[in-house]
Parts: sequence; structure tokens; C-alpha cells
Amino acid sequence: MSPPSPFERRLSEQAPRLRELFFQLYGTQDSARGEFDLLLGDLEESWEQRPPSLKALDDTREAHPDWFESNRMLGGVCYVDLYGGDLAGIHSRIPYFRELGLTYLHLMPLFEAPAENSDGGYAVSSYRRVNPALGTMSELAQLAEELRDNGISLVLDFIFNHTSSEHEWARKALVGDPAFTDFYLIYPDRAQPDAFELTTREIFPDDHPGSFVPLADGRWVWATFYSFQWDLNYRNPAVFRAMAREMLFIANQGVEILRMDAVAFIWKQLGTSCENLPEAHVLLQAFNALCRIAAPATLFKSEAIVHPDQVMTYIGEGECQLSYNPLQMALIWNTLATREVTLLSQALERRHSIAEHTSWVNYVRGHDDIGWTFADEDATELGIHGFDHRRFLNSFYVGRFDGSFARGLPFQSNPRTGDCRVAGTTASLAGVEAHDPLAVRRILAAHAVILSTGGIPLLYLGDEVGQLNDLSYRGNPAQVGDSRWAGRPRYPEADYARRNDSSTVSGQIFSGLIRMIAVRRHTPEFAGGRLTVFDTGNRHVLGYLRPGDEATVLALSNFGDEPQRLPAIVLSGFATTGVDLLSEFVVEPGDDLLLEPLSVVWLRFPASG
Repeated sequence: MSPPSPFERRLSEQAPRLRELFFQLYGTQDSARGEFDLLLGDLEESWEQRPPSLKALDDTREAHPDWFESNRMLGGVCYVDLYGGDLAGIHSRIPYFRELGLTYLHLMPLFEAPAENSDGGYAVSSYRRVNPALGTMSELAQLAEELRDNGISLVLDFIFNHTSSEHEWARKALVGDPAFTDFYLIYPDRAQPDAFELTTREIFPDDHPGSFVPLADGRWVWATFYSFQWDLNYRNPAVFRAMAREMLFIANQGVEILRMDAVAFIWKQLGTSCENLPEAHVLLQAFNALCRIAAPATLFKSEAIVHPDQVMTYIGEGECQLSYNPLQMALIWNTLATREVTLLSQALERRHSIAEHTSWVNYVRGHDDIGWTFADEDATELGIHGFDHRRFLNSFYVGRFDGSFARGLPFQSNPRTGDCRVAGTTASLAGVEAHDPLAVRRILAAHAVILSTGGIPLLYLGDEVGQLNDLSYRGNPAQVGDSRWAGRPRYPEADYARRNDSSTVSGQIFSGLIRMIAVRRHTPEFAGGRLTVFDTGNRHVLGYLRPGDEATVLALSNFGDEPQRLPAIVLSGFATTGVDLLSEFVVEPGDDLLLEPLSVVWLRFPASG
């Protein structure tokens, strides 16, 4: 008797888990059983269509499941059109990606979407067609293979909470096609929408109030985000199966990591906030089980900009192996504004540790706005009033606070609730646009945190050469109401041309980052996520330990605008000589340590004995 094939083995291992999760969501009635049987057939069909090179990658990833925890990991994120023009243009940037040291490239949504109502590509009209202006699905698969040959994993968004109102499914639901009428949450009048909106919140109040938008025929459809993004009805098992097929199709193009968009919103339940419900986790776990069977090299990265306690619930080997770290991102900016490290240090101590075989994706800023997602209860412990502090941060980063170095823009300001977020590039937010003399140091200090705390550091490409806000969006009718576009400039060609000129801001930022990236790559203690907070006794100086088998690295960052001296007693626990990995400066036992304003040292202390 021949041994089972890899697919048969994985199906045998994972099918019971998948079955349990599926029936937990949909019950065991005949309709659900029928969809599940069809789903198993879809898995086999997808496996048969999976290219041999990806099947080989499946085997490699299964043999080395923690590959993404390497200290050599470095991510970059960009829009295809803005950074490369099209997929061919992105391909032409591969030599630069190698120069930078990328091992992970996240291309922002590139699927077919309406020209005007696309939300930057997050309103998908087809998951199987690339936006024609960017290229074709064949070109995408070829790019994925070329990136993989250069040691770079391709990352794409899986936008599975909603589709565009112009998606084929939405069009069919609109005209009453019985196979698609329950793909979305469409109601004949305001009775159900009013009931739901008693407990849901407005996400984009500038676009529409509440969670529903009217249709031309008087009906109402659920649209959590923009009015042209219709939420899918995951209470319908046919929706789960349909999206599973789309997900596996994308994985078979060579996509190794799927950014699971808006995970907190994917299940609706009357009488709740319709966010972070238990069924959302079951759905993610079921999608995970599907991939373990038919595309096991594929990982999930959760995108949950919610309370820190809720963010961590999506992280797990059986759910999302990777997760954005929005708390760390927000608190880096908080630290730069306040010059005090207390909130960030508290978060590293309390909320950094996550499950084994998982990893944070750490970033200074992303394509979206910055929201102040720290927990009010954490702030209260430190004598900080959450609401007032958020108002201060918003004021500071949009340049309305006296002495601010920042030139950000407000996003989705809500006068009724006082809520607001901040948009802008790293350089504009950190003081380059304001010609602040400490701006470059500020940028490097921020990136030092994401490069040394453990996880995958992620750069918004262009920020590494100091790109500034682009206000041209104000002249584009499709973008004028969305200030986030200021932080999404086109490829900053002039800045890249100056990246090796140390007399320029671009060159100073780039050379500083390249140095830190190189040090990280050669420092085994920076692999994985183990971290212990180190109390520096100084509210301006952040400290944490990255322990390893042969040495421990002590990372210290002075976020103050003035020099800070750490007395010898602070380092008295180290019995050996420490060497700063960045400058090769030596610290002997008994030495005081002077840290210049916004400076970073990574002191490596070999294990004694």
C-alpha cells in the first residue's frame, strides 16, 4: 500500500479540526453539511492546481515553521502604482529591495476595484483579477516567484469582511439572484438597522452615519466602512466557502502571507458591538485550517486596531501567526511627543509577550492613520487621563500644540465624540518638514525600537529616505476628503538619489537605518520575541534586554531632548564588558553611561563564565 500523499496526510490531520469549527459556526443541518462536503472538494481541487514550486515551499515551511522569527527578517510595504507604477516597476526595484535587506514585501491592495470608489484598493471588485492599470494575475504570480528566488516573501491583503458594491456577488444580490441574496446583510426597511445601530459605533462618520447605507430601491445594506464597501454575511455558509476559494486562489499565486483585513468586524450579532465576537475567532481558525491542508506555507497576519487586550486574542498558531503591533506603534509616537518612556515601557512589560510560534509585525507607521490605541486603564496607573492625553497627542501631531515639531493632518475628526486620528509620513510627523534639528535622530530612535524589540520590523517604503507629506491629494476629487493620502506619496525619486549622500537628510536617515538593519541581521539575540524590560531609573530612557544563549543585548534609547547620564549602579548587574553594537563603544563595569539626545545604544554583554 502506497503512503498517503502530502495532501492526504494534511487532510487527515486537519479535517477533524476544520469540521468542528465549521459546524460550530453553521450547525449540522443538511445545508451546512452540503456546503462542507463541497468545501472538501474545493480543497482537493485547489491542491491539484497548486504549482510544484509552492508545494516544495510547503514542505520547507513545515520543516522550519519558525522561519519568520529570524533576526534576518525585514519587511517593506508600498502601493504598487505609487512606488513602482505597475507590477513590472515593482520587479525593477528588486535590486534595491536586496540592498535594503528586505525579506518580506507587502504590496497594498492591487485587485480590481472601482476607479473612483476604491478606498485605496480595499473595495475589491474581483479577487481573481489584478487592477488592469497594474498588470495581470500572471504577472503577479511571476513577480511572487522572482521575489521568492531573491529571498523575499510576498504579502497581500485578504479583504474578507466586505467587497466592493460593484463586485459580481453584490450586483447579483442587488437584483435578487437567489444564490446571492444572503451574501450581504440587506434589509427591506430601517427596523433591523436601527436595532443593530443601538450598539454599534460609527467608523467613518464623514462618509455616513451608523453602520448601514440606503440603496436606491429603499432597502438598507450593512457597510461598516465606506458606503461602497458592503459587509459579507458570514452567517451564510456559502459565503465562507466562496471566500475560502478566493483565499486559496490567491495563495496559489505565490502569496506567502495574507494580511487579514478588519478581523474584528467579520461577525455580526444583534445586541452587541459586532466587534471582536467569539465567532470572528472561529472563522479565522477555520480559514487557518483550510490553509494548513491546501496551502500550508501560507501565514495569516491580523489587522485589528482595537483595545490592546483584544489585539492579542487574534494571535495564535492556529489563528493568525502574525499580528500588527498597533499599541507599540502608537506609543512610539507618544514617547516622541512627551519625551517620556513610561507608557511604552509599561506596554513592553505587560503586552509584548505572545504565544510561541507567533510574531509581532512592528512598525513606526503604516498606510493608514495613527490612532491612540493605548488602554485607558494602563494610562490611569501612570497618572495619565486617557481622553485628555489623546486630545493632546492629536493637537501635537497636527501642529496645533505650541512647540510641536510635527506636521501631520487630522483624519476623521468627530466633533461630537472628540475622536480624531493623525495622518502623515514619518519624516513630516517627526520634524523634517519643520526643519527641526533633532528630526533625523527622532526617526532613527523610532526605528531602533521596531528593529530591536523582537518580531518582524516593517518599513513604509520611502520613509527610509525621509519622504515628506504629499498634499496633491487635495486636488483629486476621489481623495480630497481623505487626508491619509498625504502619507502615501509617489516614489520619492529625488530622496532615493540622495540616499548615499551623508550631507542630506535622506542620506543620514538611510545610512542610520542600514547600519541598524545590518547589526540586527548579525545579532542572534534579536531573533524571536523574548524581551525583559530594564528599569533605567530615568523617565526619558527606554531600556529592555534581549537575552540569548551566548550573550544578552541591552537596548537603551534616550527619547529626551537633552543628554541623560545613567550612573554605574544602573548597569551594575552586568559583570562583563559591554560593547555597543552600533558604534563599537565599550562600557566597562563601573562606568557611567552618557546618552546623547535621541540616541540609541545596543550593548552586548557576553555571558560570564
